[in-house]
Amino acid sequence: MKLQQTIVVVTGASSGIGAATAAALARKGAQVVLLARRAAPLQALASEIAAAGGVAHA
Repeated sequence: MKLQQTIVVVTGASSGIGAATAAALARKGAQVVLLARRAAPLQALASEIAAAGGVAHA
């Protein structure tokens, strides 16, 4: 399944299932918007996604 031109909002993306879901969706081509209470892990995940060629906004 390709998700180009799709924007996905992932809540709880700072760790666990939320982070894994966000990373998987980004690998499929979706732009991901990361939401959680802890900002630092979101920034780290956004950087990882960007380094892999994806688009993430924290």
